[in-house]
Amino acid sequence: MTPWYKEPWPWILMAPPAVAVLAGIATVWIAVASADGLVADDYYMQGLALNRALAREQRASALGIAAQVEVGAGRIRVRLEGAAPEALFVQLAHRTRAGYDQRLRLARVAGAYEAEMAPLAPGGWRVVIEDPQGSWRIVREAL
Repeated sequence: MTPWYKEPWPWILMAPPAVAVLAGIATVWIAVASADGLVADDYYMQGLALNRALAREQRASALGIAAQVEVGAGRIRVRLEGAAPEALFVQLAHRTRAGYDQRLRLARVAGAYEAEMAPLAPGGWRVVIEDPQGSWRIVREAL
């Protein structure tokens, strides 16, 4: 008679629990090592700020303000219709990585607003265009 550890059945029966333990250890390591970038501590205050932001978007729509955004070669250019402030503020927000976000001040140049910017990382981007007083804003979901 052969010893138990030389038989295949004990090993076959122990393999699924062993794989589950290893997967659990890997999951705990991933949870501890990575940041929860999408979780907010002050979700209630962010909800109130969202309501104010939506009101500013509705104000831009009511004033008939529209924007066209062009991005290329380290520059961003915005053509604005319906308003002509002395400058614009543009926030480029990455959909999943807040560390890539950029906030730019665009100066008026020949009927449009321009500024230099850092290269954009791959992925989806959200463009938020605001006037300096913060009375209206326009949001575009992708570049």
